[in-house]
Amino acid sequence: MKINSKTKTVCLLGHPIEQSFSPSIHNYLFEKYNKNYTYICFDVNPGDLKKGIQGLRALKIFGCNVTIPHKVDVIRYLDEVDKNAKLIGAVNTIKNEGGILKGYNTDGKGFVKSILDKGYDLKGKKVMIIGAGGSCRSIAVELASNNVELIEIRNRSEERAKNITLMLNENFDIKVQYSTKKIETADLDSIDILINTTPIGMGTSECPIDESIIPNKKLLVCDIVYKPHDTNFIKWGCKNGFDTIYGIDMLINQGLEAFYIWTNINPTKEDQNAIKKFYLDSIK
Repeated sequence: MKINSKTKTVCLLGHPIEQSFSPSIHNYLFEKYNKNYTYICFDVNPGDLKKGIQGLRALKIFGCNVTIPHKVDVIRYLDEVDKNAKLIGAVNTIKNEGGILKGYNTDGKGFVKSILDKGYDLKGKKVMIIGAGGSCRSIAVELASNNVELIEIRNRSEERAKNITLMLNENFDIKVQYSTKKIETADLDSIDILINTTPIGMGTSECPIDESIIPNKKLLVCDIVYKPHDTNFIKWGCKNGFDTIYGIDMLINQGLEAFYIWTNINPTKEDQNAIKKFYLDSIK
């Protein structure tokens, strides 16, 4: 694609942004689908976020992704926010519709798509989520929207887990509970899907559960950490013969959902595979 006077700009706002994989995802898709867009990154300090959003309006930036630490604070500067993004309390995607900035959250949708792509039906499933941060909120809202039977949040501290539990119970007709207890074998024997939404394992050999635990039933084990690709949590799942979903799958799928919001084009499975191959080749 050649950049010219008609090229539309899509960007990422965050701090820091040097390691972002998003430009690779979106510039690949823009080129494949012959969209005259380009995707670039802007490192915006927290104190400059309001100015950054004003810049989107002034420069008529077509859309953007939002990453840490701005996903929560950016909401106050937007004109509209999608229903689920309001429940989550965070935005990671913005579309500029004629000067109206509307916020969405594609993290949970990207995660759920990873499970559906694996061939799982979420209806009636019992899910345990480790962690109670923003990723837990976004994933839990989308799981609830897809009619899981139970969501249990396991977190070391109570307050955040309790708040998410209350939010879900107020807005969805499913069973939601939380606990601060250490995960034991019996806990895993009562669920179908286990999800790590903490940063534990990111660049380290740590694991969010005791790796000596051997559940008595098959689980789907999911990690949102994508660096390293094979976290110890994923290795634990593979060692026990479980199906696994890698962090890169959620990252790619949330990006594909953002691309759809901006362009109304649904990327294909071929696109997912091509982007994932590019990522895996880049970390060899």
